[in-house]
Amino acid sequence: MKDIMPPETGSKRFNFSVLRPAGGETEQLQRQLISEAPVAIEYNGIGYAVMMATPIDLEDFAIGFSLSEQLGDNAAEIAAIDCHKAEKGWIVRIQLPPEKAEKVYARARQRVSESSCGLCGMDNLDEVMRELPRVTARLEISDSAIFTALAALREHQKLNAETGASHAAAFCAPDGTILIVREDVGRHNALDKVIGAIAKSGGAAADGFLLLTARCSFELVQKAILANCPMLVTISAATDLAATTAATHGLRLVSLARPDSALSASL
Repeated sequence: MKDIMPPETGSKRFNFSVLRPAGGETEQLQRQLISEAPVAIEYNGIGYAVMMATPIDLEDFAIGFSLSEQLGDNAAEIAAIDCHKAEKGWIVRIQLPPEKAEKVYARARQRVSESSCGLCGMDNLDEVMRELPRVTARLEISDSAIFTALAALREHQKLNAETGASHAAAFCAPDGTILIVREDVGRHNALDKVIGAIAKSGGAAADGFLLLTARCSFELVQKAILANCPMLVTISAATDLAATTAATHGLRLVSLARPDSALSASL
């Protein structure tokens, strides 16, 4: 895969004036702000989506987004990825083999959204609520592994330490060791990036669990199920549809994960 992309740090420094309720002398400081830019995704020359994302790890994003959109079964089916900085954002050009591109031709349309939720631009409710496979991966993951990963996550969140504004998605070994972390302004983008990084490395989401610094909505559960990951852990609460979908498709869902407690959902 060819990835043409100048280095990006994911954040930029800005000057600020600190305002106080009581007034007085204004303090000046500098602070890093997370980068956010339009990222246009093309398949075989056809515009497919425009996402607002943090323009780092875009090759991982391209792979994970393609897998979440069910445009391929693995990273090897993607023939090429080109990432280019444009005047008003970024362009990610993905080349699929002809047999995989048929889905693009059938579903292609310009879709503009705030993040890669996997639902934006769908034509009808049947397409949004499309049938999902059952998670077949089974792993023995102890409760202590969840808290081990939670305790270690912050030290892996470099971009969030700089900006205080990024979501993180982590892929963890069954014992809670954090293996891969990707960050983005969008929680869906962060998850797509980590799914892409797993696939690019030749690994499988079935061999560990996912940990997200986000609330757990339906589309995140959908992505985890399509990745055949046995467990999804989120720091914030789950929606009812997310919990129901996880339970009925064999995905263990743990939400409101805190240092001293977490909720394991069941029907």
